Amino acid sequence: MIFVVRMEHPDGEEWGQYVAEHVSYLRGLITRGHLLASGPVKGSVLRAGLLIFRAESEQQVRQWIEDDPFSRENLIVTLDICQWDPLFGCLSEVSSGVLPPVLQDQTAG
Repeated sequence: MIFVVRMEHPDGEEWGQYVAEHVSYLRGLITRGHLLASGPVKGSVLRAGLLIFRAESEQQVRQWIEDDPFSRENLIVTLDICQWDPLFGCLSEVSSGVLPPVLQDQTAG
């Protein structure tokens, strides 16, 4: 399953103090195949990032977020996790591959 996470952080000295450790932690998740992509959201009121995870469950994603240095230091002020099925485009190989019936009919033949 694929999950998209948006997390927001306050800007300031604490963010700067822990961002390198946060990025190192995320790189480890990438190396282990759990995190597919991550990066900052541009033009956000607070500092924000999007993360795309491959996981067995939302609980697994929540645990990875909980283990993040930003979480440990209480620097995540908003967290949104949603399951996503990227049927089309560059991440389609990690999708369920199950098209809605209306699309199955249109692509048959």
